[in-house]
Amino acid sequence: MGPDLEEKLTSLLSPEEVVTGPEAAVLYGGDSTRVSGRPDAVVRPASAESIRLVMEYAARERVPVTPRGAGSGLSGGCVPAKGGVVVSTERLNRIIDIDTADLIAVVEPGVITASLHSASEALGFFYPPDPGSSAFCTLGGNVAENAGGLRGLKYGVTRDYVMALDIALPDGRTFTAGSRTRKNVTGYDMARLFTGSEGTLGFITKAALRLIPLPEARAGFLAAFDTLEAASGAVLMIIKSGITPSTLEIMDAVTLKAVASYLRANSPFDGRGDGGNGAPGALLLIEVDGSEADVVRQSGRLLDALKDSGAKELRQAKDTAEQEEIWAARRAALTALARISPSVILEDATVPRKEIPAMVRAIRNVAEKYCLLIGTFGHAGDGNLHPTIVTDLRVEENKNKVKAAVGEIFDAALSLGGTLSGEHGIGIMKSDYMERELGEAGVSAMRKVKDALDPQGIMNPGKIFKG
Repeated sequence: MGPDLEEKLTSLLSPEEVVTGPEAAVLYGGDSTRVSGRPDAVVRPASAESIRLVMEYAARERVPVTPRGAGSGLSGGCVPAKGGVVVSTERLNRIIDIDTADLIAVVEPGVITASLHSASEALGFFYPPDPGSSAFCTLGGNVAENAGGLRGLKYGVTRDYVMALDIALPDGRTFTAGSRTRKNVTGYDMARLFTGSEGTLGFITKAALRLIPLPEARAGFLAAFDTLEAASGAVLMIIKSGITPSTLEIMDAVTLKAVASYLRANSPFDGRGDGGNGAPGALLLIEVDGSEADVVRQSGRLLDALKDSGAKELRQAKDTAEQEEIWAARRAALTALARISPSVILEDATVPRKEIPAMVRAIRNVAEKYCLLIGTFGHAGDGNLHPTIVTDLRVEENKNKVKAAVGEIFDAALSLGGTLSGEHGIGIMKSDYMERELGEAGVSAMRKVKDALDPQGIMNPGKIFKG
């Protein structure tokens, strides 16, 4: 850690806002990618004013600043790639207001996503964005990455619920992007610009987020298929039937086996997933919601579509507790796969729904070509798949195979009209691939926006752009 920088920050902030000691570099240097950097200092501001002071000082001294939420990201977005100051939002964790007249929640960036779910639902309202890490990720990080999640098919992603953001710019000036009104066309849509900007344009110090009424009822289903291709084909039949599930997830045999082993007696999959002895090659996990009558109607049409698509087994959750077990098991997919081998590389290439079967085949072909174990799961309803490579990157040969495999997975997604990332962001992990999707002109246009707002390049440097 840098003692001079720590000393200066301590003079700007209260002592308890500055983290000292050698362990700080380890605790605040990485994220869920297991990529890490070494910060020169770490601060945990207790107010937006403290963030403003840090930004003002950083601009004056040209010190890099890396915003950090819970460190649950999967692109290296909060890794201090160029050293400098890591600014953690963990102490900015208040739900300031839940306005039940305008259906708006006003929150600080360090609020845990699940905390807003619980607080709003207790009042009969609903904040739909539901990342797989919602139990520990933060709303500020969700906005910075434009997080998606399990309910994206019906309800959209984080940007669809951002109404206003309080921003500290890289030079320390502050302003509010957007407003709490339902209509606002005053100038550029700056709230959308900062949503998904991965902390490279400014620091989010407060957010006003849209809520909706809580659905009256919901029903959950499991559908088993012989192959992943058959399950992905069923996704298209469900959508064509006119149903829009709130959640439509897919899990392949590799993932099912890992989850069943990880959860043991608590797995709702009853040991399914080895691809043999009658066990399915894939599952669809589906939820519909709405009024009581609408859920009954959707459930009937859904079951018909699943039977027509060749599902070998259908099961409806008998109650809310069983539904929650199903979704807890789905959220355990990455953790379960990570137990298989020392290294896990989770991607989120996304394709148009109609191309899901082709993308599934492409992933399988890549796995066979490079002799890699790849578990595939994800948000099939919106085309967002998570091919997850399980390997040991301590072996040099595996590093080369993984790099080549990831490149081919991205190329396959782009050739099918897809994108590099549906929800995890670019960060460090995907910056080398940006021109494959956007071309030189597209990347250049983004750089110009970055340079205009952050001319000194101090705001989360090393992310999104190569080099």
